Amino acid sequence: MTHRIETISSPAMTLEVLPDLGASVLGLRAASGRPVLREVDPGSVETSSQCASFTLLPYSNRIRDARFTFGGGEVQLRVTTKDGLTQHGDVRNRPWQVTRVSDSHLGCDFDSRAFPDVNWPWAFTARVDYFLHGPHLDVSVTLTNADTSEMPAGLGLHPYFARRQGGEDPRLTVDAALTYDTDERSLPTGPARPVRPEEDYRTGSAVGERKVDRVYTAWDGVARLDWQDRSLTLTADAVFSHLVVFTAPDGSLALEPVSHVTDAFNLAARGVPGVDMRTLAPGQSLAGAARITLEGNW
Repeated sequence: MTHRIETISSPAMTLEVLPDLGASVLGLRAASGRPVLREVDPGSVETSSQCASFTLLPYSNRIRDARFTFGGGEVQLRVTTKDGLTQHGDVRNRPWQVTRVSDSHLGCDFDSRAFPDVNWPWAFTARVDYFLHGPHLDVSVTLTNADTSEMPAGLGLHPYFARRQGGEDPRLTVDAALTYDTDERSLPTGPARPVRPEEDYRTGSAVGERKVDRVYTAWDGVARLDWQDRSLTLTADAVFSHLVVFTAPDGSLALEPVSHVTDAFNLAARGVPGVDMRTLAPGQSLAGAARITLEGNW
């Protein structure tokens, strides 16, 4: 499938974005050509899940049984996974409008009111901006309640980082003290608890052959990958109170800064603390930015 590609660049990096597929990232490469995010075959991309990164709006990750209670009523969404959940919001496979573009900046906008089948009962708008400058990629995301009543809200980013380049697995460092127990559908079952030694990346260690799909919190907003001669740092605003670490089947590593824990709406309704469910009044926005910084021999 052929998609429209928008490209921006700086002396350090080149970024390719697919506006018609959720304004998702097709690729991010260093000036040398080395991939920073996972490599993607443009001709095989049909959904954002095959991209190098995509945006999570108007909520992050999974919702149990595609339903939750809010404002005294039950909200039923369409199921979008084989195990009966709805997942990753409803903007990542839809077309966005390119509204701001220069050599090193690309901005795209989305309005749910343009899509009668949107899988969310409240109207909302969103914008994402990509900026390249120096050794940095900055990604800014804004979600706005465009409806007439209060709505629950969340946002996140889902980048997949290239790992074993030349056979070397990077060392992952995340200063996160808490994580969650989950069930067979990777849904948290209660409040966050202290990390166990095998889950602890505060001193840095390679993921290796471990299969990881875990939500962390009480982190400082910094995740780092170190190879022998180079490194990258992901830095996220405080609104991204949680981080998902996921080893993808293709061997890449997803480090996902998100504004709430998985299934936060249902957990909050149960009275579980610390899940960071947020609500937006009509016209109110939730926003945050994250940065990828390259260091060393890229």
